Amino acid sequence: MDIKPKFKVYIIHGWSGSPEEPMLKWLADELKKNGFEVMAPAMPDTDEPKIGTWVPFLQNLVGIPNENTFFVGHSIGCQAILRFLETLPEETKIGGAVFIAGWYDVRNIDTEEDRKIVAPWVNTPRNDERIKKILAGKATVLLSDDDPFVAPENKEAWIKKAGAKVLECHGKGHFDARAGITSLPEAFDALLNFRL
Repeated sequence: MDIKPKFKVYIIHGWSGSPEEPMLKWLADELKKNGFEVMAPAMPDTDEPKIGTWVPFLQNLVGIPNENTFFVGHSIGCQAILRFLETLPEETKIGGAVFIAGWYDVRNIDTEEDRKIVAPWVNTPRNDERIKKILAGKATVLLSDDDPFVAPENKEAWIKKAGAKVLECHGKGHFDARAGITSLPEAFDALLNFRL
């Protein structure tokens, strides 16, 4: 009897986000149709995302991933995934990760309150070498040329720090409902390509 491995995808939404956002919901539905098991949790305290809350939440949810485990992050959800990965044993292997509107540095954060939320995510050191080793070249980043929050310089950071392949998209803003994004075939295709 041929037993296929179960591919599991964790979709991590962004700041003040939800797994019910149209693009993330579309992606989850498409993955389920193609045999993936999908976990798309509502992250805790989404209006005030903290490393000390989000990373332990992922540790409890995921445990130790393996080569049949995939991740999708949106915006600050990408940072949460990176910081989760750096807590794993160095020999850990994953199936792959897709980072949508992911950033190492962020712009246009207007209020003092928002700057206080962002500062730890930007300024707390990460073990990029460990993260890069765990990603093992299986990372794709989708960036848009008109994203109000993610500066173009993030492209080089993703290549250098994560060893990621970067896909530059046109006119998709921050890949959210405000930008009119309700589906994202590029993210779906990237996940399927990791399985090949």
